[in-house]
Amino acid sequence: MRRVVPVILATLGVLALLATFHTTPASVTRVAVRAPAAPPAASAPPPPTSPDSSATTPPTIRTVDGPIVSNRFGDVEVQVKTQGGRLIDAQAVQLPEDRERSALISQYAGPKLRAEALRAQSASIDIVSGATYTSDSYAQSLQAALDQAGIH
Repeated sequence: MRRVVPVILATLGVLALLATFHTTPASVTRVAVRAPAAPPAASAPPPPTSPDSSATTPPTIRTVDGPIVSNRFGDVEVQVKTQGGRLIDAQAVQLPEDRERSALISQYAGPKLRAEALRAQSASIDIVSGATYTSDSYAQSLQAALDQAGIH
């Protein structure tokens, strides 16, 4: 009986400490090429119109392919679409798929990398866990395509 009370008090103390312990997930950003972050814009301003035209013409959508970037698991190539100085889409034209495991990782990583690129509006994207080489190659091809499209 003498040991029960200290054990219960110690257990409650440990539980109290655990309840107040705050964690944050580790976020690692690895990018081969860094681009300055674009300031967030609520919306793009409308293009200038001539006084005699009643309809506005939306900015042209431009499609640019990045270079093929090779890594030890395969090649990566990213195609971007831009409109009015903003990134509106980033698609992996090519991801590693020579090995079954590489193909599975690419199926998982491709959509996550696309979402990161659209969120960041740059090549400063978070790597996808388990797809480090693919993530780095994606960021390099993405940056080159953005540079070619004139988005910095």
